[in-house]
Amino acid sequence: MAALELDDGTIHYQTSGDGRPLVFVHGGWMDGTAWEPQVDHFADEYRVVTLDVRGHGSTGATDADQYSIELFTDDLEALLSRLEGDQPILCGLSLGSMVVQEFLDRHPANASAAILGGAVRSMPPVELPTAMKSLWSPLPALTTSLSLSGSTGTFQSMLQSIQATTGKRWLSVDPDVRAEAIDGVGDISAAEYRKIFDALYQYDPPELTGVETPTLVVHGDQEAPLVKRQGSQIATDVADGTRVELSDSGHLVNLDRPRAFNRVTANFLEKVTAA
Repeated sequence: MAALELDDGTIHYQTSGDGRPLVFVHGGWMDGTAWEPQVDHFADEYRVVTLDVRGHGSTGATDADQYSIELFTDDLEALLSRLEGDQPILCGLSLGSMVVQEFLDRHPANASAAILGGAVRSMPPVELPTAMKSLWSPLPALTTSLSLSGSTGTFQSMLQSIQATTGKRWLSVDPDVRAEAIDGVGDISAAEYRKIFDALYQYDPPELTGVETPTLVVHGDQEAPLVKRQGSQIATDVADGTRVELSDSGHLVNLDRPRAFNRVTANFLEKVTAA
């Protein structure tokens, strides 16, 4: 892996292939390997880049006392500056979709296209005023759970709560994909888990109404209904937005239905290029 040295940490990333940069940002408590089906598919045509966000994968813990979507986006900007070349195509999943949205808000026309899988604007997927978030913060309970159950146990409890609330299989419909995602959480320390959760919970999403970048939103049919609603809002707010729902798939839509995800992404990019 390559390394991007920053003042407060080192961001690790992987590149494959040549051509226009196609940059993938993974979901929370995952890492760049979550994009393997997409790397294998797109590396013949694009310069595919996968990074491990702070607190995740080979990047691991950094010196920052707190994480935020804004900080993750700063790191993405630094990486894109290193890559140079053509305007990038950005693809984010879940937490990664927030990072891409933040980038698009900062730079409404600086990406040639954006793909948002499991796209969510906020966590929980109901936008609350900042003051209300502070009053209803789940962080004290999360800290207790992490001290008693560790990262894996806390993540499993969150999954059970979401499934009970939505009645959906949510994370993944594939037992192997689900098991691998849960196993990966065990590699993240309790301290880093909390910093990642805090970044998700504290994020105040942008409006995106000034974004000109063609944007594709992809959800699985087992996605939480409120997340689907937020994804529809994204596709409506941007100037050129499209939303697609894939059957037999959950939040990790790129892993549940990799061929279908790759197909709709390729078709979308072909249309963007033709336009």
